[in-house]
Amino acid sequence: MLNQVATAPSPAVHPGEVLREEYLVPYRMSAYQLAKAIKVPRTRVERIAKEQTGVTSDTALRLARFFGTSSQFWMNLQSNHDLARARQNVALDEIEPLLQSG
Repeated sequence: MLNQVATAPSPAVHPGEVLREEYLVPYRMSAYQLAKAIKVPRTRVERIAKEQTGVTSDTALRLARFFGTSSQFWMNLQSNHDLARARQNVALDEIEPLLQSG
């Protein structure tokens, strides 16, 4: 199982996949059970686990407390996922850097 010191999986991995595959499934926990334990609406956990929405800082704090990880672990997963998606949609080669190296 992943823990707070584990290196995040592939940058494009959605935190919902980690939540689902590394926590909910192994612990045989439903979205409802987790939501109740961390005191959030069931739909929030369901949407994260289905990769329909991301992990907010509020949710990261709650997941970290419950699972014994760090909030930064969850935020890093989200940030890495967001950056990977942005890289696919942004034409960086069309942006001229302010300072040229060399």
